[in-house]
Amino acid sequence: MIEQEDPYCLRPGESAQLLAGHPWRRFVVLGDSVAEGLCEPLEGYSDLQWADRLAAELTAAAPDLEYLNLGVSGLRAHEIRATQLAPALAFQPDLALVVGGGNDAFSARYDPDRVDRELEAMITALQTAGADVITLGMFDVSASPAIQGWLRPGLHQRMRLLSERTRALAERHGTIHVHLTTHPLSTDPDMYSSDGRHGNARSDAVAAAETIRILGAQKRRANNYTNSAQGGLS
Repeated sequence: MIEQEDPYCLRPGESAQLLAGHPWRRFVVLGDSVAEGLCEPLEGYSDLQWADRLAAELTAAAPDLEYLNLGVSGLRAHEIRATQLAPALAFQPDLALVVGGGNDAFSARYDPDRVDRELEAMITALQTAGADVITLGMFDVSASPAIQGWLRPGLHQRMRLLSERTRALAERHGTIHVHLTTHPLSTDPDMYSSDGRHGNARSDAVAAAETIRILGAQKRRANNYTNSAQGGLS
């Protein structure tokens, strides 16, 4: 299969239609390897990783968009906050992607309350500064064939818990939430890279499609609100 024929990926022209006239001009990304982009190449799919693809599609619709990706592989949630939140705020974003907790959840010592506190601190700080915030429920990497069988049940439980807790944070704070954990392809072993910790290029293409569709819906809601407010003032 190739990306252009993949039913879970963007159709030709779909992104341009969804993002036309979007309001965002300063896009910052905070996170770990999912944010930095370590997807494994796959024939037939773009090598452009998830966050960079989002930036490219947003830029295609708004050429003056500024983009900063602070993601660094291997960081836990508290390290993302400690090293990336200040430069992210200094960038003065109006759109921010926050991805974290995956490295925490890989460990049996995963502390969901602590991860929640770190993610919440980043979300609220960015929102207070005026940014719309995107949050993520990650694909369930416990389905990767590179994960040893005895590790899979515990990792599956922790990844699902991280996703549920992140979605609860999203609902509480009104983020733009992308929930991939229960996506039909989340348990497909062909979605994952050979290192057992990341997705491949199809994974990032699917994630980009889901995110852009959600951003398009957010854009429509914002435009409808603006039009309604202007109508009420006339």
